[in-house]
Amino acid sequence: MRAQSSATAPPRIAVGAASAQPGGASFGTVQAALGVVAFSLTFPATAWGLEGFGPWTLIAVRSILAAAVAGGCLLALRVAPPERRHWLGLAVVGAGVVLGFPLLTTLALQTSTTAHAAVVVGLLPLTTALLSALRVGTRPSRTFWIAALAGAAAVIAFTVQQSGGALTSADAYLFAALLVCAAGYTEGGRLAREMPGWQVIGWALVLCLPLTVPMAAVALSYEPVHLTAHSAAGLLWVAIGSQFLGLVVWYRGMAAIGIPKASQLQLAQPLLTLVWSVLLLGEHLPVAAPLTAAAVLVCIAVTQRARG
Repeated sequence: MRAQSSATAPPRIAVGAASAQPGGASFGTVQAALGVVAFSLTFPATAWGLEGFGPWTLIAVRSILAAAVAGGCLLALRVAPPERRHWLGLAVVGAGVVLGFPLLTTLALQTSTTAHAAVVVGLLPLTTALLSALRVGTRPSRTFWIAALAGAAAVIAFTVQQSGGALTSADAYLFAALLVCAAGYTEGGRLAREMPGWQVIGWALVLCLPLTVPMAAVALSYEPVHLTAHSAAGLLWVAIGSQFLGLVVWYRGMAAIGIPKASQLQLAQPLLTLVWSVLLLGEHLPVAAPLTAAAVLVCIAVTQRARG
């Protein structure tokens, strides 16, 4: 076991060194931004997937497909299993981003539009920043928090205006999704400082297989499948694009620029999802969206310049 630990030490050092070099932070921002773009397509892709799959089938099968890709990469590169001290953190990542968030948001999207769900989940950056302050001990500046709260206020105002002030069961699912996803992001960002980001999500996906495989077997026996071009494309994207590739670049970005700053880039995610919901699903774009977009983008610029 000692030989394996020493063999994997150099890559971890190299990852840390790369983020410390000039331009490392900029590259980290680009990677985190690519993750946000991938995540912004998750809700429209889920809506497509629900056209042909039941919610429980979609959740389980997407995780299995992503685990197959991740596991194949781990085997091909002969990556040694994580150290024992990392397994609890990986379990939190699995519970948050592999199972919890997909489950809760998929259930919400059965009765909610993707536009509404995207705006509610716009509170994820602030939730992640709060949890990272508690878990990792980060202490962002006062300017950072003012800008983050302003961005969150814009998202809340947009949500209240669109829903008429009434919260639904879908909103309850979405708010619960915020908490579990923020926990998974925080723990994944912390682990990505000690091991490559793709291995963080890769091992988390593999760790969930004992749950997702039986879940898929039961779901498929109860929920009929009507495979269409939309449902197949939606399933493939949420499995490979969102669940694996998106999280790979996201965790790498978080490790490079820090959890709080990376989380604020996600303020742009609901606005991107609104665009996709119009282009891919034909949903109506709310009139307040451009104003919210302008306010949120200003907040992103401030949080990225604020020093922790």
